[in-house]
Amino acid sequence: MLSSSALVFLTLLRGGQSQDSSDLARPRLRVEAARLSIRLDGILDEPAWSTADSIANLVEVEPTEGATPSARTVVRVLTTGDAILFGIRSDDPEPARLVSYARERDARLDNEDHIKIVLDTYLDGRSGYVFAVNPNGSRYDALVTNQTDENANWDAVWEAASVRTSRGWSAEIRIPLKSLLFRPGLPEWGFNVQRRIQRLQETDRWASPSRDYKVTLTSRAGLLTGLPRFHLGMGISVRPALIGELTRDSASVPVSDSGHLSLDVTQRLGNNGLASVTANTDFAETEVDSRRINLTRFPLFFPEKRTFFLEGADIFDYGLGLDEDLIPFFSRRIGLVEDSLGEQQEVPINVGGKVNGRFGGTNVGALAVRTGDVAGLPTGTAMAVVRLKQNVLRESSVGILGTVGDPIGRSGSWMLGPDLIYQTSRFHGDKNFLLGAWALASGREDLGRDRSAVGVALAYPNDLWDIAFSYKRLGESFDPSIGFVPRPSVQIARLSYVWQPRPQKPIGPLHIRQCFWENELSLVAGLSGDWQSYRYFMAPINCRLESGDRFEFNIIPNGERLADSFQVAENVTIVPGTYRFWRFRLEAGTAPKRRLNAQVTWWFGGFYDGRLDQFEITGAWKPSSLVIVEFSGEHDVGRMPEGNFTQDLLGTRLRLNVSPDLQLSSLLQYDTESNSVGANTRLRWTYRPVGELFLVYNHNLRTRDPLTSRPELTFASNQLLVKLQYAFRY
Repeated sequence: MLSSSALVFLTLLRGGQSQDSSDLARPRLRVEAARLSIRLDGILDEPAWSTADSIANLVEVEPTEGATPSARTVVRVLTTGDAILFGIRSDDPEPARLVSYARERDARLDNEDHIKIVLDTYLDGRSGYVFAVNPNGSRYDALVTNQTDENANWDAVWEAASVRTSRGWSAEIRIPLKSLLFRPGLPEWGFNVQRRIQRLQETDRWASPSRDYKVTLTSRAGLLTGLPRFHLGMGISVRPALIGELTRDSASVPVSDSGHLSLDVTQRLGNNGLASVTANTDFAETEVDSRRINLTRFPLFFPEKRTFFLEGADIFDYGLGLDEDLIPFFSRRIGLVEDSLGEQQEVPINVGGKVNGRFGGTNVGALAVRTGDVAGLPTGTAMAVVRLKQNVLRESSVGILGTVGDPIGRSGSWMLGPDLIYQTSRFHGDKNFLLGAWALASGREDLGRDRSAVGVALAYPNDLWDIAFSYKRLGESFDPSIGFVPRPSVQIARLSYVWQPRPQKPIGPLHIRQCFWENELSLVAGLSGDWQSYRYFMAPINCRLESGDRFEFNIIPNGERLADSFQVAENVTIVPGTYRFWRFRLEAGTAPKRRLNAQVTWWFGGFYDGRLDQFEITGAWKPSSLVIVEFSGEHDVGRMPEGNFTQDLLGTRLRLNVSPDLQLSSLLQYDTESNSVGANTRLRWTYRPVGELFLVYNHNLRTRDPLTSRPELTFASNQLLVKLQYAFRY
């Protein structure tokens, strides 16, 4: 006989599988063939646009769910056999008040007027592509991951043009089919459209206009019907690149010069798979990481930004509820190695191969790389990763992930483990619910016995209530060589619940859009059960106004039981012991729709056996779409029995956006930990949709003498990189 808890669990699963009327009647838009060529200028004046089937019935999601939008949006779709085109007319009764500043490629457009298009080209309700454009023609693209997240570091070859009109703005988008992977023979794709009217804080959507769903929830998308058989030619792309470099590592050495060629070749495996080969791989165009202050005893996480590793990155995603406690496959371990001083050093990738795609409900990802030698570092090794994930039920999956090899050549290195994710957007009719479990084992000659990790998680991410729980156990010797594990040999449990009401009436003088009353308890214990850390994050006040401005107050009790000492700052060491302290945060931010917007934060309260004040500011000044200035700063003041310390971090980025295809950006950063000023200046010119030129100049200044610690401003190093690449597509 089943236990009562098992019966409840089965009832929940049945609730998750229930059908509703929207499941049987997804909205549809028919694709029309373009008989004549379409000039991509943002003006929908070709006859094909006027006769094509159209969407003109978006529904408001915010501020009033289900209401009629404040302005009309018309969307039409055409195909030329080798490309798919979208024509969008966005009416606005006050076109002079459009909020649109960005003009560069890959700008995050969430805080501006924009149109977002989502394509589910496998019609599997799990994967997808995101394309967005604003009134200035700025383009944004991303991969859909886990139906809700967007990997914005992914880039595709596509074009867009926008134009402002007396009645609003309009846009045309052309996406070559060679830039997409899709299931062959499908007459229809999953499709959704969402529009943002920023000054009104309004979001309108075509399919599933519910606050509980994100537009990236492709299982709730509409359908793009009438798709023809596309002509993709041979499906091969050859992209050579020429790279030149001038480097001066210090003031005492002369300038050195070098140059080399790199080559990337991709071959389509039908319409739904892609095989890639890279040789002498170069990542000169990759943006530098933003500096951060680390006051913990654990390493910081930085995301992957390199193009080769981003293609098909959604397939390699693993497990539910892992967060940054464990990333089994962390591609930044390949080609980046930490030296004896703890600095990241680039390691050349001599050759690499990759296969990714979706075949009959099975997601396949495989990667193999051989790195080169670097003087003074144990490099020059081979690594490989394989990921298989099978779609089951309507939105769920079961898979396995395996890796072999080690970045610094340690022998016998491997990792293997399955994962299961039950996911539904129909939990008791129309709610989101996820349940997951995973298990991993790792091996290497220098590891001990307990080399496994296991975890379970559940989530109920919806508009009114957002609830999540996760538990993971990381064995004492669990250490995947191509993974990220900042804190091994622990058990980690997290429970969070957030109530997110939307007041119907003003609260005093405040017109509040939504409040977020957050509670999150994190507990870290040793494998024997003794606690090591706890943190309870509370937000008794966290509200966003109808204007987009926001304010927040947090209370955070902390506990730390240290077995070893660690250095929090120069000459300040936290000794072993048990510490309990309370932290507080005050934060306020102006709406990003404003020409000048900023967010200020003050963390204060106890810190181990002392006190720590942290003052942070981030913001942007947007005098025009040509010039945007972003700024950030952090000033930390610690008063400890072991000694006082001050740490500063300043950063500013100047963007000159001549056009969506020509941008110059310069990032200037300074921090007192490294005692250096670094500048990264990057010119990106997309002279053809398949051709790009990058000019990158890095310059570093030292602000203190390393021997005497006296203040000085002297040359440290500089580097000039030029990269020209072009893709030949057949």
